[in-house]
Amino acid sequence: MDWLLLGLTGLFEIGWATGLKQTAGSFRIGTTFATIACMALSLGLLVLALRTLPLGIAYAAWTGIGVAGTVAVGILLDGESASPLRLGCILLILIGVLGLKLLQ
Repeated sequence: MDWLLLGLTGLFEIGWATGLKQTAGSFRIGTTFATIACMALSLGLLVLALRTLPLGIAYAAWTGIGVAGTVAVGILLDGESASPLRLGCILLILIGVLGLKLLQ
């Protein structure tokens, strides 16, 4: 169950990182509040997941999911580079997160 919570924290981290990009330094009420809500939910769920998961593993997984997802959103929505080398680096992050889970 805590790994499911951790997966959700990563999704909300993707949401707030994307929200920060969408606000582009300006105050747009809907986007700003959605970004703040995603931040709060991401941190709140991380706290719940930390009840049983080790800090180092949980934090690495949280940030790994966030990084990979945020890069995917950038590629799909903002036209960022999807070069094979860049995708390979993201794959290495995901393999590291999976390895941490398997070795827990």
